[in-house]
Amino acid sequence: MTEEVKSVTIRILDREFQVSCPESERLALLEAAALLHDRMQEIRTEGKLVGLDRIAIMAALNLAHQFLTQKRQANPLPEQWLERIHLLNEQLAAHEDPAERMH
Repeated sequence: MTEEVKSVTIRILDREFQVSCPESERLALLEAAALLHDRMQEIRTEGKLVGLDRIAIMAALNLAHQFLTQKRQANPLPEQWLERIHLLNEQLAAHEDPAERMH
């Protein structure tokens, strides 16, 4: 059974938007909207950018950068190292004695 999708009104920088989402995601959507509103408000208050589009893009870039930084901290190995480890594991598996795999 699919969850009912409802319309939620969010307010970002004095503008209202109607967004559809499942009821179970409503609070997360409102939290995300509040975070975006706060970030855009900070950028607008700094006065460095004019125009809602530019403010929105800068806020999105800031949030994406923050997300990627936290993701890297959760997995501190650089992507190149992870690829190398994966390749080495594949090479080891290719040279493994089939009789030893049974143990």
